[in-house]
Amino acid sequence: MAITPPSALILDMDGVLYHGDSAIDGAIDFMRSVENRPHLFLTNNPIKIPEQVADKLEQIGFRRPALEQVLTSAEATAHYLASKKSGFLFFAVGAEGLHQALSETGRPDAEDADFVVVGEGPGLDFDSLTCGINLVLKKGAKLVSTNPDNNVDATHNGSHSVLPGGGALVAPFIVSTGVQPITIGKPQPLLYEMAMSRLGVTAEECLMIGDRPDTDIAGAAALGMQTALVRTGRFAPGEDWPAALPRPDWDVSSLGDLVQAFERSFPGWFS
Repeated sequence: MAITPPSALILDMDGVLYHGDSAIDGAIDFMRSVENRPHLFLTNNPIKIPEQVADKLEQIGFRRPALEQVLTSAEATAHYLASKKSGFLFFAVGAEGLHQALSETGRPDAEDADFVVVGEGPGLDFDSLTCGINLVLKKGAKLVSTNPDNNVDATHNGSHSVLPGGGALVAPFIVSTGVQPITIGKPQPLLYEMAMSRLGVTAEECLMIGDRPDTDIAGAAALGMQTALVRTGRFAPGEDWPAALPRPDWDVSSLGDLVQAFERSFPGWFS
């Protein structure tokens, strides 16, 4: 089937637009070139609320997005839980952004939680693990993970580090309970579906730009989106493509190279 020009963009951020607190070369120019096209920033990271994400983008030189142009796994998790039970009770393990998102549609309750929600960031210790596994095993709470990433790149204590992701932090709950979690973030479809709803487009009209084959590309391709892999993040130039994963429509070294490749396929798209 022939590829047609997309009408909207969905962009991962870390590894695509920035590393830590610095914009990747060419990323600011790229965003200027698409600022008049419908686009949305999508992240598996549940630590920051959309306003904080917008603040960060602005601080490192990007045009500040509207809050509805930012969608996090914490928001998607809250949306999912509210769809399952209005006024749900939750016990959350993770950073403040997760707690804030869940509190907009649910209420914290460490005694009778309907859901034990595990996200990224500080919060996991012996007491929180004990509380969570007892809610699952004795109270029948559902175990929920905001995202499946085993590790993530981030700035920590002033330096670039590899930190445990949602998949790593939920692992102790899985081992302790024998229960597999409901997973919300990429490559699961909910984040993409919420993004498309906000943009008012179908999967066939979207281009997903990401840096991770196993989450960004695999999840978008499964829904029928066009996909572009930029090798400025976790997947390095020259690294062999994982055999079990779908190949992207564009596999490029940078956003600048993506513009050139796009212009060959769709002349004038960026003008």
